[in-house]
Amino acid sequence: MGRLTLERRQVWIYAGSIAAGLALGSATSGFGQIAEPLLWPVLALLLYATTLQVPLLHLLSATRDIRFTGAALLGNFVLSPLVVWAMVSFLPDDPAIRLGVLLVLLVPCTDWFISFTQIAGGDVPRAVAVTPVNLALQLLLLPLYLLVMARAEVSGLVSFDVVAPAMLVVAMPLIAAALTERWIDARPARHEVRDRWAWAPIPLLASVVFLIAITQAETVLSALDVLPVVVPVFVAFLVAAVLTAKLLAITFSLPGEQGRTLAFGLGTRNSFVVLPLALALPQGLEVAAVVIVAQSLVELLGMIFFLWLIPLVFRTDSRVTPGK
Repeated sequence: MGRLTLERRQVWIYAGSIAAGLALGSATSGFGQIAEPLLWPVLALLLYATTLQVPLLHLLSATRDIRFTGAALLGNFVLSPLVVWAMVSFLPDDPAIRLGVLLVLLVPCTDWFISFTQIAGGDVPRAVAVTPVNLALQLLLLPLYLLVMARAEVSGLVSFDVVAPAMLVVAMPLIAAALTERWIDARPARHEVRDRWAWAPIPLLASVVFLIAITQAETVLSALDVLPVVVPVFVAFLVAAVLTAKLLAITFSLPGEQGRTLAFGLGTRNSFVVLPLALALPQGLEVAAVVIVAQSLVELLGMIFFLWLIPLVFRTDSRVTPGK
């Protein structure tokens, strides 16, 4: 199976992994005791494999195209957070639900949006160039967003004891990926190492959601009533992402390929970075992790629809056939 085929089928791979995990986790608690200690190292490995595909050491390359980068940063770090903040006000007064939605929607994706951009005939070089900037800014701005947007009772539950271990799980893979990239760039022959790791994110993410489903089976099954509350919010966010991308493309006079890239960049969120924080939240907030996993599935299904819609919304002069 080729890598592109694997990426196209990833929705069903993740859905199958979640279903299998829920089945095992519901069958007996013994599987949960085995899965829990495996989850954190597999999650760290996923973050490492994903981040290794991001050119962390080439942050300055994104500044070469000020118009596209400006549109992407304005959309991802100003307009999208404002949209999320407005949406959260319509949610029930439940700290776990609100925090889960904020965590998963506030920061942009740094991995599979590049794959969907490529399939839809977007501008992949610019997607790659802006990705390390997105990653650096979201790590800096996410705490500020939560400080401003989260209600007082939610903010009080997120202590240093909770955040520190989760951020360590995020920081160590980032550092390791940056060191690996430096080692790879030293010799051209080593570039095949990155190519080999490019296959890893999808099976690793499938493993992560499988393990989460096992360990959180009881929480997920008891929180099914949350889905009718949060799924419409996630769908509305995807609609807002398309409209925002179109507005920015017109404002910044971006060509069709860049508009497509912008739409996928605004529509996909970075659940992998915030997942460790959600899993480390204290007892009573476990539903936040369920919200994040639910958003990931809604997003993936939405991206399938995007592959048809976005080329129609952002037409190009070149005859690019999405999916080829």
